[in-house]
Amino acid sequence: MKKRALITGATAGIGKAFARALARRGWNLVIISRDTARMDALASELRQQHNVYIDVVTADLTTSTGLALATAAVRDSDRPVDLLINNAGASLALLFGDTPIADEDWHLDLLVRAPMHLMDAALKTMSARENRNDKGAIVNVASVAAFALSGTYSAHKAWLVNLSQWAHFRYKNKGIHVMALCPGFVRTEFHQRSNLDISDIDDWMWLDADRLVAGALQDLDHKKAISIPSLRYKFLVFMTRIMPAFIVAALAKRGR
Repeated sequence: MKKRALITGATAGIGKAFARALARRGWNLVIISRDTARMDALASELRQQHNVYIDVVTADLTTSTGLALATAAVRDSDRPVDLLINNAGASLALLFGDTPIADEDWHLDLLVRAPMHLMDAALKTMSARENRNDKGAIVNVASVAAFALSGTYSAHKAWLVNLSQWAHFRYKNKGIHVMALCPGFVRTEFHQRSNLDISDIDDWMWLDADRLVAGALQDLDHKKAISIPSLRYKFLVFMTRIMPAFIVAALAKRGR
């Protein structure tokens, strides 16, 4: 029986790269986003190329209705999810304190509340599976910003990394693998959609989404707790661990 992965934010960037990579491996998919047309196009492409089954769920994870739809898909016992990829995300263009608090609430719902609810549903559903040593896996797409000091985006991603690490050790002996993926700057639509100025980002800092996902899946196969599939970003994260906080804050030029 083919395995099934559920991916949020699947129509572009890292989410789309995950969908294509897993379809190549023969996985069936549940893809979730707000853009039905783009999901339908991606689903058609993957069905034709890889002969896999694709469920399309249109949902805005910042709404109660959308989050309920996504949670129901995670809990679906008729089409069980073996891998949850919490990928949906966005950033805010203004600094915390300059951003309307309603926008910050929306940001919190997308980056914290939604993955928390889906992760909770996945852990409970996977834990209930009997007679399986490998009950499932969860990948929470965080960011190397989790190790920096850059406002609410950094704080939300740090929360996700912290929870993922706790869950990794809590559930690894119960047949469930939880991993936080921490990319750096990736060439996707993310920054444009979030109205972020990226003109001063050096070329060496940019990563390719397909290569990133290939490294992440390799780390997932190796049961890692945190995946930073880039030597340059591994080094930068290491430096944040040993530098004084005021220097880390000074280097984090984009507070969110």
